[in-house]
Amino acid sequence: MALLRYESQVRAPLIEGTKTYHQVTEDICRPVEARPTRLWWMGFSFSVLLLCFGILSVTMEVIYGVGQWNLNKTVGWGWDITNFVWWIGIGHAGTLISAILLLFRQGWRTGVNRAAEAMTIFAVICAGQFPIWHMGRVWMGFFVLPYPNTRGPVWPNFNSALLWDVFAISTYFTVSLLFWYSGLLPDLASLRDRARLKWRKMFYGVAAFGWSGSTKHWQRFEILALVLAGLSTPLVLSVHTIVSFDFATSVVPGWHTTIFPPYFVAGAIFSGFAMVQTLLVVTRKVLGLEEYITIEHIEVMNKIIILTGSIVGIAYLTELFVAWYSANPYENFAFLQNRVNINSPYGWSYYIMMGCNVLSPQIFWIRKMRRNLVLTFFMSILVNIGMWFERFVIIVTSVYREYLPSAWSTYYRPTVWEVGFYLGTVGLFFTCYFLFAKFFPVVAAAEIKHLLKKSSDGFKHKMGELESESMEAFVERHGHDHGA
Repeated sequence: MALLRYESQVRAPLIEGTKTYHQVTEDICRPVEARPTRLWWMGFSFSVLLLCFGILSVTMEVIYGVGQWNLNKTVGWGWDITNFVWWIGIGHAGTLISAILLLFRQGWRTGVNRAAEAMTIFAVICAGQFPIWHMGRVWMGFFVLPYPNTRGPVWPNFNSALLWDVFAISTYFTVSLLFWYSGLLPDLASLRDRARLKWRKMFYGVAAFGWSGSTKHWQRFEILALVLAGLSTPLVLSVHTIVSFDFATSVVPGWHTTIFPPYFVAGAIFSGFAMVQTLLVVTRKVLGLEEYITIEHIEVMNKIIILTGSIVGIAYLTELFVAWYSANPYENFAFLQNRVNINSPYGWSYYIMMGCNVLSPQIFWIRKMRRNLVLTFFMSILVNIGMWFERFVIIVTSVYREYLPSAWSTYYRPTVWEVGFYLGTVGLFFTCYFLFAKFFPVVAAAEIKHLLKKSSDGFKHKMGELESESMEAFVERHGHDHGA
């Protein structure tokens, strides 16, 4: 009788190659310690140019007013709030990877969490500017902050969802910054101890806050990580929920819908993971970190993209069904006439949104496609284009036609200064990311070392040999008894 062998599926290694602790430190610190390459200077210079164009665009808006933007009687929110929601959404993946996956003990997060956390901080910095400059009289912006004053009862309107944004975004930014920086401390200490130049030793020495690697330091480090993860987890759900309230608490057809909070959160995770893919596919190649940011990481994130993309697709269909089934003429007009109707002025944007967000990610059901780096990079950009159009569709197509047909002749087009403001935030984002990739480790070396003995390629190979030896011993011991 033949011996049947049953095996559980062994997960692919999260660290490729037979690495030692010293090799991990060398590989991850090398891009920081090396001189900037020509490619880095080209990317950094282009980002700074975009940032300068953005500064010029904002300066024009501050000097001459919001009239420099092409906002009109019906479209009071245009590219500025579209970009605000888009950037907030991109910032969600970092906290999800850091907090929720840490609490659920998902080891695959270690290769990508550092870059994702940095991406969150830079995206929130970009997002927070749009509501501020949208005020017009930006020097009056301090009135949104609830503080005691001597000018009488001048207090913000706590019923305003825009005020909730101030609290949500500032809290989100603070917790995310603490999470990212506290995780950097062990690696900053490694760079301090390896530094040869005096300025580098001083810079990383101050930044490391006296980290010595003692047992007490590690104990406090792990407790802090869990506490911040516990604080961050509800923020992942609450921040974009509050952003959705900017729309859902209004009475505008197309906006006041109860599906917005979960729909916005799923869309934020969707676009955030797409941006992580965009950055990491390039970063792992340029910095030579393919053995730490593996194809396995890319595939797992593509699985999350197809899951959240499908949730977003269900939300789109739910909106259309409710607009039809409710028999509300205003909802029907907002969805079925302004959006779905291809002949409407902005109908084209709705189909770009559906194609990029719902149809295109379905290719990731195929395993070979999930592991294709070129396709992943292309799809990640396509998804974020689609998610930008989703916010544009929600904001503009819901308000550009009001109850008076006399206002229908107005067609919203952004001015060069609106586009310039957006390109400026893109420049700011990538300027910050280039500086981060040059002066800080993109991969968390301390966490990689924690996984080295159980998820590395060498460990998997060794375990495979031990399994083979134990199976051969089992056959020799019991094979004759069963007549094998």
